[in-house]
Amino acid sequence: MIERVLRFWPSRKGAAPIVPEKSVAGRTLLLLITIMSFLSAVTLGGVVLVQKSAIAWSADVGREVTIQIRPVEGEVMESNLRTAVSLAESTPGVASARALTIAESQQLLEPWLGTGLDLTAIEIPRLVVVQLADPTDADIEGLGRNLAAVKGASLDTHAAWRQQLNTMAGTIVLSGLLVLILIGAATVLAIVFATRGAMATNREIVDVLHYIGASNKFIAGEFQGRFLSIGLQGGLLGTVAAMLFFALIGTAAGNMLSSEAGAQVGVLFGRFALGIDGIIGILAVVPVIAALTAITSRVTVRRFLSETS
Repeated sequence: MIERVLRFWPSRKGAAPIVPEKSVAGRTLLLLITIMSFLSAVTLGGVVLVQKSAIAWSADVGREVTIQIRPVEGEVMESNLRTAVSLAESTPGVASARALTIAESQQLLEPWLGTGLDLTAIEIPRLVVVQLADPTDADIEGLGRNLAAVKGASLDTHAAWRQQLNTMAGTIVLSGLLVLILIGAATVLAIVFATRGAMATNREIVDVLHYIGASNKFIAGEFQGRFLSIGLQGGLLGTVAAMLFFALIGTAAGNMLSSEAGAQVGVLFGRFALGIDGIIGILAVVPVIAALTAITSRVTVRRFLSETS
């Protein structure tokens, strides 16, 4: 009976809630939860971006193989190129095949040899780019056997690159998840200290509530409601800040970086486009942080009351 009266007591005009709504500790905890929510949302968004980019990388690399034709004495390079293109186009599952020109081959060597070099006097390996219609149905092994008839020809399926990309992406995703766990642990510790501080500050109120017959469950529920409100506010502020962060950094990356640098950043992070799944993941931070705050505060209050009773 007394708990029902106490629950409706704050609704009276001029009455104060059992747990003060505005206090230094409450404002500090709100700021801390906002920061933790922002860091969690940014980390989660980064993980989503890397994972999406890794999937796109793997799909793009898996749809292309290259044939390298090395210069061989007594062999005509252009003839070997035409033969390799013909063999590739006749392979089941191949969409197209094209030999790179000498100018394109020289451009591929510029990052290692520099610009301005005249490579016309020497023979350099030439490449044939083969696009696959469906990597699962393409007869790559048959193409490799047929290329044995072309001297100096070798087939590269980029399997090693795909494995390295997947390993790198998996490492980044795992690191992001570990960071999320650490942020969650730090948030729990902060909530524990804030709850115990609030309990100590309002110890006289808690003693009066015990004296008039309020149970530990009721008192814990009052603190849980207050901390749930703080968690919702902090989580919402943090996620909104994270969404603005991704929007601003995406705009800045597109405007400030050069076209070449912007292309490289776009390959790595996909132009910072979170997509629907990324936005949903970031918005999910709000209820998770709120629930974590409420549950942690309730458990802390119940334990504090059992230790002091």
